[in-house]
Amino acid sequence: MTAFSLETFGFPEVYADGRPIKLALRKGLALLVYLGEAKGVVAREIMATLLWPETPRVTGLARLRRLLHRVELSLGQSVFETDRTSLRWSPDVELNLDSRRFEDACDRSAFEQACLIYRGDFLAGFAPEDCPEFDDWAFFRREALRGRLVHALERLVQDKNAAGDHFAATAHAQRLVELDPLSEVYGRHLIRSLLLAGDRSAAERHHAALTQRLRDELGVAPEAETEALMSPAAAPHAAPMTRYVKGAGVHLAYQTYGSGPLDILVMPGFVSHVERAWESPASRTFLASLMKLGRLIVFDRRGIGLSDRVGSAPGIDVTAEDIGTVLRAADSRRVVLFGASECGPACVKFAVEEPRRVAGLILFGALAKGCWSEDYPHALRASQYDAWSRHLIAQWGGPVGIETFAPSLAGDPQARAWWAGLLRAASSPGGISAVLEAFRDADVRRLLPEITVPTLVLHRRGDQAVRIAAGRDIASRIKGAEFVELDGNDHWFFAGDQQPVLEAIRAFVERIL
Repeated sequence: MTAFSLETFGFPEVYADGRPIKLALRKGLALLVYLGEAKGVVAREIMATLLWPETPRVTGLARLRRLLHRVELSLGQSVFETDRTSLRWSPDVELNLDSRRFEDACDRSAFEQACLIYRGDFLAGFAPEDCPEFDDWAFFRREALRGRLVHALERLVQDKNAAGDHFAATAHAQRLVELDPLSEVYGRHLIRSLLLAGDRSAAERHHAALTQRLRDELGVAPEAETEALMSPAAAPHAAPMTRYVKGAGVHLAYQTYGSGPLDILVMPGFVSHVERAWESPASRTFLASLMKLGRLIVFDRRGIGLSDRVGSAPGIDVTAEDIGTVLRAADSRRVVLFGASECGPACVKFAVEEPRRVAGLILFGALAKGCWSEDYPHALRASQYDAWSRHLIAQWGGPVGIETFAPSLAGDPQARAWWAGLLRAASSPGGISAVLEAFRDADVRRLLPEITVPTLVLHRRGDQAVRIAAGRDIASRIKGAEFVELDGNDHWFFAGDQQPVLEAIRAFVERIL
C-alpha cells in the first residue's frame, strides 16, 4: 500500500511514497485535508455542505461522489472508505499529516522538532472557491496551530537562555518577533537574547526597529522595561524567569516576585499570560503594588498562556488542582487567593478544600454561576452568553471586548494593542471557545456556605461585564464575608482607579496577618 503524506503548513501538498502528486482540484485538496484532520468518519452531508454550501442537497451529494472518484484517479488508488452516509480516509492507508506530527511534538515537549515541522501557517494562501464554512474552519484551525507555535517558541527562548545557548534563543526570539512585530514582550526576548549572546550592536538595531514600529503603528514609545534593557548598567540575566512545574501530566508556567509574611496568588480571569501581564503599565503598577503586601505568585492555567496547551478546557476542579500544584512548587505555606472574574470559582473551590493553606480569599468582579437560571438572575442567559462568546471568538486577535472589560482604557492605543497581543498569546479561537463553554456551565453556589477562611468580595458598581448583583449574591452566601462596592465601571481590577482596590486589599491583609 502506498504511503501518503499531506503537507498542510503553507499551501497544501500531497505526496505518495515521497513523490509529489499534482492534484489540480482545490476542492479535492480541501477534502483530503479535512478528512485527514477529522481522524474519523465525516457525514457525507457535512462534507457536501462545506464544499458546495449554496447547492441543493441532492446536487451537492452527487458532486461529492464525482469528486471522490476524481481524487482517487489522481492518486492512483482507492484511498477512501465510504458507505451511504459517511466517508473517511481508509484505515488501510498509511497517512502522514504534518499538523498531527507538529501537535504530537508539542505534546511531548519536543519543541525544537515542532518548530521545524511548522514551515508556514496552516493552509496559507489556500481557499477553495465559494466555501465560506471551510474557510472558517481553516481559520480557527490555523489560529490554534499558530498559538501552539508561539507557545513552543517562547519555551525554547526561555530554555535556551537558561542553558546558556543564547544564539539559539536569539533565532527563536526572532521568529516570535516576525509573528507579532508589535509585541514588546517578544521584542524584549530578542533584545535580551542578543545582549546575553554579546551582540550589543544587533540588540541596538532591533531596539531601534521596535521603537520605530511602535511609533508608526501605535503612536506610542517603548515601555520603561524595554528602554531599561539598553541601559549600560542593565543586567539582562537578572530579569525574572518563568518557571515550570508538572502537575497531572501538564506543565504549568508560574512566576514569583518579592517576599513577605504571606503569599498572594493572583488569577486574573479567563485569559492570562504570566509575561505579557507585565507589559501593560496599568497591570504592572497594580501587581507591583501587591508586592508590597507579600510575595506575589502568578501562573497560567493549563491550556492558557505559557502553560501546556491541552485538548480540553481547564474546568473548576482541575484549575483548583493546578493551584495546589503551583503553591507546592513555590513552597507556599500561607496564601491569599485573589480570584478575578471567571477565576473566582476555582479559588472558592480551593479555599473550601484546602482551608489550612489559605489565609484569606479575595474575589473581584466574580460570579458564582456562569449563566442565568430562575434562581440565579445575575448572569446572562445561555443563549446570550453563547452569542457573546461567538462574537468574542469571531474577533479574536484584535482588541475585542476592551470596551466592556475596561472602558477607561478603550481609547488608549497602547492598551488596545496590549490586549490584542495578550489574546493571541494566551489562546486561540478554538481553544478559548472550550474555556468559555466550560465556564458557562460552572456553578459553585453550594460551596460558598462551606468557606471558613476570611473573605473579601470587591465589585465595581458600574461593572459592564459582571453585574454588581452577582458580587452581592456571592458575599451574602459566605459567612462573615466583607463586601466592598467600588466606584467605576471597569471589570479589570487594574483598570481605572486602582487605589480604592489596593486600599481594600491592604486593609484586609493587615487584619489577617
